[in-house]
Amino acid sequence: MADTVQQAPSAAPLATKTAGYRAVVRRLSSAQKTAHGAPAYSRYANRRLGRYLAAAAYRAGMTPNQVTALSALCSAAGIALLATVQPAALTGVLVTVALLLGYALDSADGQLARLRGTSSMSGEWLDHMVDAAKISSMHLAVLIGWYRFGRVPSEGYLLIPIAFCAVTAVLFFGMTLNDQLRRVKAATTGVPTPVPSDPSGLRSLAMVATDFGVVCAIFLLWGWQDGFLIGYAVLFGAHVVFLALASVKWFRDMQALDTAGR
Repeated sequence: MADTVQQAPSAAPLATKTAGYRAVVRRLSSAQKTAHGAPAYSRYANRRLGRYLAAAAYRAGMTPNQVTALSALCSAAGIALLATVQPAALTGVLVTVALLLGYALDSADGQLARLRGTSSMSGEWLDHMVDAAKISSMHLAVLIGWYRFGRVPSEGYLLIPIAFCAVTAVLFFGMTLNDQLRRVKAATTGVPTPVPSDPSGLRSLAMVATDFGVVCAIFLLWGWQDGFLIGYAVLFGAHVVFLALASVKWFRDMQALDTAGR
């Protein structure tokens, strides 16, 4: 999942337009928002990379939507390589770099919005639409690449990216819906709803197999047929288990919302 910092209603900017790059980075470092449930790569690496990119974009005068568009272009380039270019070691490196850069920029757009004090509902909508397109099309590109270049021992393996696409789409929808329902509940009742606690560092590490950054990194094995098949299947299995467990918890959370404020 994308490590996007949710965009809130517009607020005062975090930095002045004359602030230097290092000053902007320091200001962002002291004003980081907690990404509840974020696994290790998203929590410790992607958020930091996004901070550096947000500071650079701020100094360059870019808008959050422009950074979102750049994130979409990087991700689309990596996904296109999967579907159109013969799998090889170099292809895998290029795909990984493009996807991870797109992911870092996905974190940067929200941080830039806070820097500029220009957070908006339209920006959040655009960010989520790009995320939804990315997480589904990436696995469909694996399906196309496997089919076009004969990268699987049998056609049955083609079911893995199809199922992976469905699982990640449901996960993304569930996470987004949880957030929206909490907002609606708070707005209609006036009672703040409980916010999930941020997981410990150990739990973040335990969740690493479901980290979008790790899914991107698995494409380093794209040119090694057997290695990629095994790694990709393991990540798929981890996502299935996580979805099953998370769905039970989320349903109980929604049941708790039913009684909140009564």
